[in-house]
Amino acid sequence: MFLNRLFSRNPHGDAAHALYGIAVARAREPYFYASLGVPDTLEGRFEMITLHVYLLLRRLKAARDATADGVAQALFDLMFADMDRNLREMGAGDLGVGRRVKTMAQAFYGRVSAYDEGLEADDASLSAALTRNVYAGADGQEAGATQLAEYLRAADKVLAGGDGAALIRGAASFGPLPVKPS
Repeated sequence: MFLNRLFSRNPHGDAAHALYGIAVARAREPYFYASLGVPDTLEGRFEMITLHVYLLLRRLKAARDATADGVAQALFDLMFADMDRNLREMGAGDLGVGRRVKTMAQAFYGRVSAYDEGLEADDASLSAALTRNVYAGADGQEAGATQLAEYLRAADKVLAGGDGAALIRGAASFGPLPVKPS
């Protein structure tokens, strides 16, 4: 089994790596933490990576194409392999890592459902999902959640209007970050 993985190459791996890099780079933008009040913690950074990977997976799923499905699966697998690696680097014990990654994957699926519902519903529903997940339900984060919901909708539109073939090859744009009002 190990040797099969060692010598076989996922045909979608390069695209998944490129997309994951794009998602992580955007998730690390100081704008989210400084302007929108996303907690600059491990949890906050996980939430922002999750949010951006979710957007990419949503667009790949909308393509309804076997290659897009393969890239989506490779992207999902890569994200959680990276989470596993990061937990190990932070010193989490081998016995606990699998359990923590499983919990993170379950959280991811919950967020996918909540964000899909929020994007299909009104801004209040999406903001509530973001408050609950990104801001861990903290009071006083309504303005940040509202702005993050606006960003999420705009990024979703940019991805939906983008070149699907380029996305499958690993090229994506979330659009520009909002300009902070002066």
